Amino acid sequence: MRNTAKITTAVLAAGALTFGVTACGSDKDSASGSSDYSGPLVVAASPTPHAEILDFVKKNLAKKAGLDLEVKEFQDYIVPNTATEDGSVGANYFQNQPYLDDFNKKRGTHIVPVVTVHLEPLGLYSHKVKSADALKSGATIAVPNDAVNEARALKLLAANGLITLKDGVGNEATPQDISKNPKNLKFKEIEAAQTPRSLDDVDAAVVNGNYAISAGLKPAKNALVLESAKNNPYGNFLAVKKGNEDDPRVKKLAKLLTSPEVKKFIEDKYAGSVIASF
Repeated sequence: MRNTAKITTAVLAAGALTFGVTACGSDKDSASGSSDYSGPLVVAASPTPHAEILDFVKKNLAKKAGLDLEVKEFQDYIVPNTATEDGSVGANYFQNQPYLDDFNKKRGTHIVPVVTVHLEPLGLYSHKVKSADALKSGATIAVPNDAVNEARALKLLAANGLITLKDGVGNEATPQDISKNPKNLKFKEIEAAQTPRSLDDVDAAVVNGNYAISAGLKPAKNALVLESAKNNPYGNFLAVKKGNEDDPRVKKLAKLLTSPEVKKFIEDKYAGSVIASF
């Protein structure tokens, strides 16, 4: 039985304020700023593939390495960072550098990466067409509504000739930064976690790799277009609050997450839908 606490978005919305006081009240030894590293390392993670990779480490590698690891699953992209910042958890594993940079800037948090583990290629999916070229004029495409993932989605569409972005557009691009739109595509901006569920309501959707896998999609097989792994800045990493990089438990986990055993697990389980970055 998996030793994880599955926290839905609805619960988080209602109880995020009390989470640090109640659900993790016994995890203070792993909280940010603590000098007592004798307790378990509590890591916040997205269910797929992050928590699955951590569960593999917990069941197969952690005990031998002397690491007491606890995994807490989150369905959103906000609470894992705020919980890491306030010490409710000791680390998180779910995000990439552009997203973290944007999050720290906007929310005043102090989260830093420890080690990059894998890449989840972003993909364009559809229940209505078999190829990107088959999208009709005026088609509606769902894209994630957070700044970094929306820009990433638009860059994916631009890289595949569906749109052209203005010169110099960075990680904050929005549909307003489209300079050419030959198919007159329309964009529906929604929460990243909801993009797979939108596929019956839109012509296509750009979906983050973890949410695609959770929804039963196979990025390497089902995506109409898929992000290239070459020189990709969106690798997902283990992260902590600044100052906790030298926590010996974090160092142990970082080493295990970049071990040959984890690389083989990623290759065998995800068959190219998740790519090891080490």
